[in-house]
Amino acid sequence: MRFLKSLVYTAVSISLAFPQLSAAATTSEKPQTVKNVIVMIPDGMSVTGTTLARLYKGESLALDPLASGLMSTWNGDGTIADSAPAGSAISSGWKSQSGNIASTGKKYDLPGVKTPNPGEELRPVATLLEAAKLSGRSAGIISTSEFMHATPADFSAHDPSRKNYDNLTEQIVYNNLDVILGGGAKYLKAENRADKEDMAKVLTSRGYSIVNTPDQLNSFDGKKLVGVFGKTDKHAALSYDLDRDPALEPSLGDMTQKAIDVLSQNPDGFILMVEGSKVDWAAHANDPVGIVSDVLAFDNAVAKAVEFAKKDGNTLIIAMSDHGNSGISIGDRSTSKNYDKTHWTSFINPLKKAKVTGEGFEAILESQSATQDPVKIRALAQEWLGVDDLTDAEVKSIMDAKASALNYAVGPIIAERAKIGFTTNGHTGEDVVLYSYDPRGRLLGGLMDNTEVAQFMASALDVNLEQATNRLFLNANAEFTAKGATVTEDISDAENPVLVVKKGAQTLKIPRNKSIAWLNDKEVISEGVNVYNGSDWFVSQSLVDQIK
Repeated sequence: MRFLKSLVYTAVSISLAFPQLSAAATTSEKPQTVKNVIVMIPDGMSVTGTTLARLYKGESLALDPLASGLMSTWNGDGTIADSAPAGSAISSGWKSQSGNIASTGKKYDLPGVKTPNPGEELRPVATLLEAAKLSGRSAGIISTSEFMHATPADFSAHDPSRKNYDNLTEQIVYNNLDVILGGGAKYLKAENRADKEDMAKVLTSRGYSIVNTPDQLNSFDGKKLVGVFGKTDKHAALSYDLDRDPALEPSLGDMTQKAIDVLSQNPDGFILMVEGSKVDWAAHANDPVGIVSDVLAFDNAVAKAVEFAKKDGNTLIIAMSDHGNSGISIGDRSTSKNYDKTHWTSFINPLKKAKVTGEGFEAILESQSATQDPVKIRALAQEWLGVDDLTDAEVKSIMDAKASALNYAVGPIIAERAKIGFTTNGHTGEDVVLYSYDPRGRLLGGLMDNTEVAQFMASALDVNLEQATNRLFLNANAEFTAKGATVTEDISDAENPVLVVKKGAQTLKIPRNKSIAWLNDKEVISEGVNVYNGSDWFVSQSLVDQIK
């Protein structure tokens, strides 16, 4: 796993499974493991986005003193990473390909990359959250996207494709997390699901409280919390922080604080994944205001986590982007010859004039029926974006923008005035900054592979991801056949397939995506979710043991 590692580890040498202590740490009496881990992912945040946010804020970020190293982000096939395999590498220690959610991939040709055994392609692999749950800890996920979006799903579900929202939602619902916070309320509703199952009803039957407003979130005082927010079903994710109505949607910092309050009730500890999802979305749109908005919102969440960790004394925080995005630069073609004469405020002041992101501006145009009115567009751009010199071409780009994609027109308009450059509307392959706070005094330094970061966190929690995989995700056909059972599929309801295992008087029925089964019509509980990857079923050892 040492591909392209040219940086010298000046303070610490980190191996795949056993990170060494720095000289200072080896002489201390600090513990070898931690009780809690908070992993924080500002999706798609390139280092320039951090620099820009710091300049915009005018003071240091909470992230700044935590910067400790670099992380490589490529897929198993050596291509620029999609969020699904990028998050999966951090959550499970396995590289894969675009679309794969916490599963092995099919193609591995990056030099030195770990590969699955023959026949184990697309096998679900245990995540840090699942391994932590097996150790008795509590677990939670937070995102500003839909909670079954790629990155939160990477920590809490398994599927060959990130697009299978029904599967991912159901697995997350049944995966016994303690806290789920984010957008995506519509995906809990039966009418929006192909299987017509009411996931909200399932959640309440499993003891969860579902909250939908900041006030309800603040007043919650139980142990099993689901919060789904968002203005409408059309906008399933949360708003950018700059556009957010605090009466309707909590901030990422608010959600992080509440999750910590809930999870820290467990004396055995917890693991929490926090994603600032829409840094990535703003980068795709080349919207620098959106990037700054949600980098700063993410940074506020980091401040909340660090405040808790310093008081707690037994909490590890690791923050890193899963990949770069957009090739953002402070300076563009217009500064090619005068970059050293361009005052720093030239990059910031046009951003500060904007009161909303491109997405927020679209909502304003819609509310005033102005999407096709050039006069109104110019007036509203001056009022809300601080742009009083829209060209005819820019007005046309706003009028021609697709629904829910106006930020792709507005972002570049502001970026040009702020001399902010972009090279792509896609992801990029550069290394990203690692940020860490470790009460043990360990330095997460040098250049690490994303899979090594997963192993570092697993080691800190004293959990073993490979052992967890072999406990939670066994090939059902192979395991039950070896016991002399017959295995068939009941697909009478195509959207709710069931694996049927028979041996003598025993009949075990295993439904897809759930953590339950029925042995001779009596419900039994599984340690993990039942996963069907399109060709094979995977079940926990606890279900295999039901057949005697």
